[in-house]
Amino acid sequence: MAKLNTRYMGIDLRNPVIAGASSLTSHMESIKRLEESGAGALVISSLFEEQIQLESFVLEEELHNYDNRYAEMLDFFPDIEHSGPDEHLMWVRRAKEAAGIPVIASLNAVNRPTWVHYAKLLAETGVDGLELNFYATPTDFEQTAAQIEDEQIATLEEVKKAVSIPISVKLSPFYTNPLSFIGKIDKVGVDGFVLFNRFFQPDIDVETEKQIIQHNLSTENDNRIPLRFAGILYDRVKGDVCASTGIMSAGDVAKMIMAGASCVQVVSTLFRNKLSHISALVSGLNDWMDGKGYKDLGSFRGKLSDKNTPDPWTYRRAQYVRLLLHPEEFTRKFPAL
Repeated sequence: MAKLNTRYMGIDLRNPVIAGASSLTSHMESIKRLEESGAGALVISSLFEEQIQLESFVLEEELHNYDNRYAEMLDFFPDIEHSGPDEHLMWVRRAKEAAGIPVIASLNAVNRPTWVHYAKLLAETGVDGLELNFYATPTDFEQTAAQIEDEQIATLEEVKKAVSIPISVKLSPFYTNPLSFIGKIDKVGVDGFVLFNRFFQPDIDVETEKQIIQHNLSTENDNRIPLRFAGILYDRVKGDVCASTGIMSAGDVAKMIMAGASCVQVVSTLFRNKLSHISALVSGLNDWMDGKGYKDLGSFRGKLSDKNTPDPWTYRRAQYVRLLLHPEEFTRKFPAL
């Protein structure tokens, strides 16, 4: 039987399959089921600074709804305040105490001081590591890519100084040059890279003529992007690479490790196939390794990375050059066209 253990962010995992942050990691029952199904680790659902700010604003409005009508009631609840991150921190602490596998906290903040403050609070819960979600949704025509990156690097540097637990950064694929940015934060000393975050995108219902936001689970084809960057980054950065997005099967796990990833995060496949699908991913990877004669993950990690692939253009090619030169291959595969 193959050995599936690996290390990520300096943390020992029994296997490379991590349950990523989602509503599935925000309930004790589902966390226990993920552990029982064989997850190597889990990332707790994220602490969102914007959510805390919104909840605080709503509470403030509700407390003062009738100030002008009932002035004598102004002192009924003079000391009520929104609990801020306390409820989430209590939940993270409980999850860490209950789980028998590594638990990684997740943080989405906006302002640099808040990133540092919440990072320190999460580290105090006893979690094994902390995942910072770095991204930017451009709405300001004047803000440059360099300004966005510089602010995120400065934030990472301050968080690194403030906490002693391992830190990973979950990134968007939309940087002008992700490799350049990854190289910069690797020099800061980040312990891991999660590639990549998947975002909700706006949509419009043409019947109601209203904007809507829908759940958009990833598909298997989406894993080509993390595969490309896992392959390029292998043996070129100090931080571990964790592939995320579109990882549905044991074969997908194997290909990410063969490209150079240390581990993977899965979410969408758990929504589609239930929490028990973790066991299928782990056992399937083990069976594949036994069939290939691989004794451990190190036996094939990076085997088909950019550094080791026999085709030097695999990770650099962006156009279908071969199909353009040989269209008959496409026609054979799709004869209906």
